[in-house]
Amino acid sequence: MLRSTLLCGLLALALPVAALASDTPAAKTCADDAGWNDPATPLQVYGNTWYVGTCGITALLVTSDDGHILVDAGTPQAGPLILANIRALGFKPEDVRAIVFSHEHNDHAGSLAELQRATGAPVYARAPAVGTLKRGMPDRRDPQLEVAEPIAPVERVVTLADDGVVRVGPLALQAVASPGHTPGGTSWTWRSCEGDTCHQMVYADSLTAISDDVYRYSDDAAHPGYTAAFRGTLARVAALDCDILVTPHPSASALWTRIGPRANAPRVDRGACRAYAQKASGRLDQRLADEAAMTAPSSHP
Repeated sequence: MLRSTLLCGLLALALPVAALASDTPAAKTCADDAGWNDPATPLQVYGNTWYVGTCGITALLVTSDDGHILVDAGTPQAGPLILANIRALGFKPEDVRAIVFSHEHNDHAGSLAELQRATGAPVYARAPAVGTLKRGMPDRRDPQLEVAEPIAPVERVVTLADDGVVRVGPLALQAVASPGHTPGGTSWTWRSCEGDTCHQMVYADSLTAISDDVYRYSDDAAHPGYTAAFRGTLARVAALDCDILVTPHPSASALWTRIGPRANAPRVDRGACRAYAQKASGRLDQRLADEAAMTAPSSHP
């Protein structure tokens, strides 16, 4: 029988990895510029939400008596590290009942197939990401197609509505459609509690407007409605009920200042999602301005 959420919190104090007390010397310190595959000590983010990723790429485990949900899969090399972190916390990979992810790029979906084999769990994806996961490569809808690296094709993919909910026992992770960085980008939100104190967790997808040398966000003829959809994403993320923000790249939400050995900032920040989205909106505006400058006719004869 799986451990209860309450027991997880108590067990944290006795785990051999000693990762869950932020002042424990055995806990690894992750740098903001850490490599994507640098091993990290598993840590409690809040309540039944645990960090099981690497120093450079996030993966989360949300736990319950009736099974767990794994959020994101890291790079193709990260699978064994994520599985080891799950086990180090005292959980079993085979008790993972569902896998969700942020977006369909190699650095966050790279180990989906391996983690699915290890857990037996289905992978849930919004419709724009399903083909990419099954092929192992994106198509031209993805701004980064020309520089994309392949992933192992994922066999068991469940198509999720844009506002779908993934449920395992008492767990309910709400999808928030977040196209922009990729077509299938998805943010997630759920409730985690410690005793009677509960907080709304938000795992907000990457919101950076970056692409290969071919793609243009401003080319609405080639990519109809994509920039408008991106702006819709930014508005949705900014408006989320958001107590504790986590992002696919930990440094994007200053995670290592809020959990782990060098934590010196509060985990809870009600304005974090809004600030994250506003910063991304500025980058999108700058990207569109840069594209416009590139295509503007020269004033020189």
